[in-house]
Amino acid sequence: MAPAITLAADKLSVANTGFMLICSALVLIMTPGLAFFYGGMVRVKSTLNMLMMSFISMGIVTILWVLYGFSMAFGTDHGSLIGWESDFVGWAGIDKADIWSGYTIPVFAFAVFQMMFAIITPALISGAIADRVKFSAWSIFVVLWATVVYFPVAHWVWGTGGWAFDLGVIDFAGGTAVHINAGAAALGVILVIGKRVGFKKDPMRPHSLPLVMLGAGLLWFGWFGFNAGSWLGNDDGVGSLMFVNTQIATAAAMLAWLAYEKIAHGAFTTLGAASGAVAGLVAITPSGGAVTPIGAIAVGAIAGVACAAAVGLKYKFGYDDSLDVVGVHMVGGVIGSLLIGFFASGKGQSDVKGLFYGGGMDQFWKQCAGVFAVLAYSLIASAVLAFLLDKTIGMRVDEDEEISGIDQAEHAETAYDFSGAGGGAARTAAPAAVGAASSKKVDA
Repeated sequence: MAPAITLAADKLSVANTGFMLICSALVLIMTPGLAFFYGGMVRVKSTLNMLMMSFISMGIVTILWVLYGFSMAFGTDHGSLIGWESDFVGWAGIDKADIWSGYTIPVFAFAVFQMMFAIITPALISGAIADRVKFSAWSIFVVLWATVVYFPVAHWVWGTGGWAFDLGVIDFAGGTAVHINAGAAALGVILVIGKRVGFKKDPMRPHSLPLVMLGAGLLWFGWFGFNAGSWLGNDDGVGSLMFVNTQIATAAAMLAWLAYEKIAHGAFTTLGAASGAVAGLVAITPSGGAVTPIGAIAVGAIAGVACAAAVGLKYKFGYDDSLDVVGVHMVGGVIGSLLIGFFASGKGQSDVKGLFYGGGMDQFWKQCAGVFAVLAYSLIASAVLAFLLDKTIGMRVDEDEEISGIDQAEHAETAYDFSGAGGGAARTAAPAAVGAASSKKVDA
């Protein structure tokens, strides 16, 4: 059944509605945060392109979500695979007073909150294909991927009647629907489009670690809305538990990543701290409503080490995941989702218990079903979409454009203007010095 719509009357909660609107804004700021995070990690010649690949998702997916995305994800179930509700098409049949079924917030508040999830998910993919993809091809890919992959998967996981929802797969805020989905898609696309010119040969270090840290900070800040807001209210304390666990797991993952880095590579790096924090945020996203604070430490620490180890696999297996989307988002999402089967306490969002709390392996196998179904579908569908685009309009920029810089080739701009650099006494003295040198040359 489609979620029923009731009139506000005496059911609307002003507090919960205000909370959800604030959370929606927090989730939205995560996409510019992601843009800075990714933008600082690329070489200087790709900075603007990286920023734009996130920003364009804010435009494209917003319109798709209003036109048909919300209907596909949260409309009347069809075969446990897809939703559709004519009243949700263009949001034409939604009144401002309509309440989302079973909750105390308007349909509009729920719809716009979920819109922000839909926006950031394809943006996550962009980090894997940095430096080498046409902006026009990326924009079309976002349209196709959101329609073919994200909207149906969101229905599976969160929509009434979705097969994963009915099976009992726990995904509080997007471990499967967002992070595994995006990470698997990233892997599918890069297997099709290939490596950057100079991969494993040329240095490809981040051009601005301060930008990376700024982006990570914005992501961490916005993630509280992403996670705590996913309970759609504050009437029973579960949202507060999720808020607390988000902070705890993120801290544990950052420390674990840095410890692994020091042992394995001999240094505590700034990039490691930022990446470790994101790994913890990813892992706690599906699990934070089901585990205790001690469980959140375990989830974060395990994810921090696992993701730190996973980012190096691209050099071993030869796939060019430019900014470690596979290693952080796919692996982190898998870890966080599967650990529910071990650490679910039965005292959070439901009475479901994991293995370590006497619940056996039943929930673990349900988590496996959700995790690997989403992973396989997203990887295959995304690879097919990338292949079709590559064979029609072409996914990659020319090799010369990639080498010279995708910012100039695709956007006719550069991130930094150094033409006015310098100044002061040294600059004003230069002409005199040059003149003196010329005079001596002539005299000679």
